Amino acid sequence: MKSSDILLGKLNTEFKTVSAMIEIYCKKNHHSEALCEECQQLMDYAEVRLDRCPYGENKPTCNTCPIHCYKPEPKEQMRLVMRFSGPRMLLHHPILAIRHLLSEKRTVADKPQPNASNRHIRLKNGNKK
Repeated sequence: MKSSDILLGKLNTEFKTVSAMIEIYCKKNHHSEALCEECQQLMDYAEVRLDRCPYGENKPTCNTCPIHCYKPEPKEQMRLVMRFSGPRMLLHHPILAIRHLLSEKRTVADKPQPNASNRHIRLKNGNKK
């Protein structure tokens, strides 16, 4: 499970959940200990999308979000990863899985607050990384 250098708070926890799911998927389907190039690209893409999420720290889970920020191809890849890894998360990372399930129950604001994205806050604070 990978942690992000650029994401803060709940977004970093969300990234840990996504990275754990991708690792489970890659290990079982691509039969590799380390992430293959395709899965690494998907993880990098997910990190960028989380960084730029207009909801910022109040980000809902992707399946309940009214804004669809993934392009069609990575969206389909992530759907396959989550469908495969979701049930297995309870065995491998139970706390992350339960947190994710609970966050799906939260209500979603129709419109995000302006300038709430992690990227906007990071750049405002002078962290260009």
